[in-house]
Amino acid sequence: MNRLLFTDCHCHILPSLDDGATCLAESVLLARYQVKWGFRKAVCTSHRVRQYPNEPDQVKRTCSELQEELIRQEIPLDLTPSMEYRLIPETWPETLEKNWLLPWEGNHILIELPIHKASRIGDIVPEDEIKRLLDMGYQPVLAHPERYLYLDMERYHSLKDAGALFQRNIGSLEGLYGEAVSVRAEALLAEDMYDMQGTDLHNERYAMFFDRFGFRITAGGPVFEVNKECGTLIEPL
Repeated sequence: MNRLLFTDCHCHILPSLDDGATCLAESVLLARYQVKWGFRKAVCTSHRVRQYPNEPDQVKRTCSELQEELIRQEIPLDLTPSMEYRLIPETWPETLEKNWLLPWEGNHILIELPIHKASRIGDIVPEDEIKRLLDMGYQPVLAHPERYLYLDMERYHSLKDAGALFQRNIGSLEGLYGEAVSVRAEALLAEDMYDMQGTDLHNERYAMFFDRFGFRITAGGPVFEVNKECGTLIEPL
């Protein structure tokens, strides 16, 4: 995890592509927060789901435009264009067919499962898709596994054994997504299953949560200076 310590591996700060930043001004504001917390790089993982069927060229163009604005405003945050690929029948097969994969950190691909309803995955088997990506030369990274409360520890180990890395959402332990997710994150942390972290930053309400509890990145890892839980602030996509 130390190699990516100062990289936000999961955020939605590109403007007007998904349920994250809605305009360039908001994107710049969120980037300022990321720098304030100690990040030097950010992987811009816009959703690729039924509601937001983003394509690589669009994401790369939007990321380039935001990077130019950050340079103009002297905000020292290096951006990498990518996507968060949900394993669902509506978008995942097309992604593979058209090779719409945008890797980061060389070959990393951020994937996610349906948040609440496992049935939305259809006949897709996550372990099979993880192995498929590995065979294609990519390293699959499972986004926020602590949020999939329908999984049990045996299934988490199955996903890890298939070859996935796990990315924890910063704030999950502190109550951003509620008590159940916090407890699950603690269990995964106790099993030493996490490989990296990301803010999953969508908007200023997320940023205010991190600021409220004194979030910052240190050489020892993410730190919340005020160790106090709060309830769910927002329900992301």
